[in-house]
Amino acid sequence: MSAAVLAPAGVPRAVPSGQVILEVRNLVKHFPVRGRGLFAGSAGVIRAVDGVSFSILEGETLGLVGESGCGKTTTGRCILQLEHPTAGEVIFEGEELTRLAPAELRRVRRKMQVIFQDPYSSLNPRMTVGQIIAEPLAVHGIVADRGARQARVHDLLSRVGIPPSLADRYPHEMSGGQRQRVGIARAIALEPSLIICDEPVSALDVSIQAQIINLLEELQAEFHLTYLFVAHDLSVVRHISDRVAVMYLGKIVEIADRQTLYQDPLHPYTKALLAAVPIPDPAVEASRERVVLKGEVPSALNPPSGCVFHPRCPIAIEECKGVVPDLREVRSGHRAACIRV
Repeated sequence: MSAAVLAPAGVPRAVPSGQVILEVRNLVKHFPVRGRGLFAGSAGVIRAVDGVSFSILEGETLGLVGESGCGKTTTGRCILQLEHPTAGEVIFEGEELTRLAPAELRRVRRKMQVIFQDPYSSLNPRMTVGQIIAEPLAVHGIVADRGARQARVHDLLSRVGIPPSLADRYPHEMSGGQRQRVGIARAIALEPSLIICDEPVSALDVSIQAQIINLLEELQAEFHLTYLFVAHDLSVVRHISDRVAVMYLGKIVEIADRQTLYQDPLHPYTKALLAAVPIPDPAVEASRERVVLKGEVPSALNPPSGCVFHPRCPIAIEECKGVVPDLREVRSGHRAACIRV
């Protein structure tokens, strides 16, 4: 990711209020795997999310980063209750979501929205842009009058940088960046307090990524939104996040404020991730320390004992094979799951 994502001077940033809006406690999501054959039984479970805990303040952006398959997206889907957690609690604005009945959950879902990764597949190709944005307004009974809904749709399109005259176009008639803007307009239509951004720029060109990131920041400041920003691109996460949580094989291994995590990471996995980010300055790039991890990411179907990172960790000791490290506070506001730090 290049420096093109940097926002121009003067783009406002939201200031977190200090009040917790979302708290995730010991979240677990296991997917059963069946053996081969018609009468085969269970072959085990995939531990997609395995005891994740964190909180997000109102108005804050928490970046959730890690390699593909580490459980980032599944965590977001469990928060939204698109996947029902195997265990754990998801407390949003004081309500424990995993215990709510479907009717109660529908009421809460208005305040929780999602921006999907792929703008090509997340929009209904049979509906116009205007219909896509108007649908949630009608479903939740927010704007009952059709004329008022159309005016609201035009206002939302303008806010995300799309001319209202394009409301009658279909998704296939728009560019990838425009489609993602439509997805953002749909997400903010219900005036939510929390938005799960599931890799919202990974499918876009770098120059378009910069525009979308800046738009998300502007909307956050305007509507006092709270974001859980799921991504694998550390440069994007560094720019938009207030705090960053690093995931590895279903577990959070480190969490800290943005500045601290990028300048002084504690966990060896975080150090390896940051070492893999290219630096534009050739002299700095050539002289910096390299952290090369051995092996491959283990299977979530059969994760290692003890610390899940120990087979690849450059500082692992024998004790790491048997001890599951707690995500403990090593410094003020800086937590890491490693017995060596």
